Amino acid sequence: MLKQLQNYTNYLAVEKGLAKNTLESYRRDLDKFIAFMHKQKITSPEMVDQKALNLFIGDLKKNGRATSTISRCIASIRSFFTFLLQEGIIENNPALDLASPRIEKKLPRVLTTGEVDLLLDQPKLSEHNGLRDKSMLELLYASGIRVSELVGLNITDFDPKVGYLRCLGKGMKERIVPIGSMAVNCVSEYLGNSRAKLFGKNGETALFVNHHGARMSRQGFWKILKKYARKSNIKGEITPHTLRHSFATHLLENGADLRSVQEMLGHSDISTTQIYTQITRRKIREVYDKTHPRA
Repeated sequence: MLKQLQNYTNYLAVEKGLAKNTLESYRRDLDKFIAFMHKQKITSPEMVDQKALNLFIGDLKKNGRATSTISRCIASIRSFFTFLLQEGIIENNPALDLASPRIEKKLPRVLTTGEVDLLLDQPKLSEHNGLRDKSMLELLYASGIRVSELVGLNITDFDPKVGYLRCLGKGMKERIVPIGSMAVNCVSEYLGNSRAKLFGKNGETALFVNHHGARMSRQGFWKILKKYARKSNIKGEITPHTLRHSFATHLLENGADLRSVQEMLGHSDISTTQIYTQITRRKIREVYDKTHPRA
């Protein structure tokens, strides 16, 4: 099964173009699954049946795995066996009727516009690092892109004249995202004044670079965000996705249509975007309860 797993991950990487982190998630889930199967003396895909799969899921539950973790494992297993069926390795798919546990969707954390302003005001613009940090934060909130998309941007992906970004999302899908004047001005100032001071002479094409002049990493940006989150004294955890959630919610609150927000976020399924409508409905209810005389 390990050989087939390698073939499967190669397929995901080459033909599906999945991101490195997504590939690693699939691999971790399936490594655990195969290790469990080997303990049951099941060493080939043809030997796996629904009973064996249920034993594995039961073991995950017994070990206190979160519902979201179990659901992700099931999705990984389903995808793996679908691939094996397509390749003619197996004749029947034992994971076809494997049911995922129901996951209670939690509404994402969203900052108020005041909290966003407070966070974005933390970097010191008199410092080259500060102007870079401010540019990244402004761009993240202005566009709603993922942190992996942010650090993956090249200089040529930023067009200040028309106010658009070109970014590569999940599955290497390209999309064009509009950005506001505040973000455009901030990034333009960073490019004109600060990037060259951080850049060095190594031919780096990345839009955002670290103090070594190399492309900013996801981990590097996380550290930067955590620093400014602490300085802002905003209650609760702030992650790069918090700004993405805030971007989407604030657009919908101000009249944007759901389909446009879906396009900007790069969601393939509009049901993923619909969670933000629950947040806006909740806020409307809170406003009503506070302001209506007979509420």
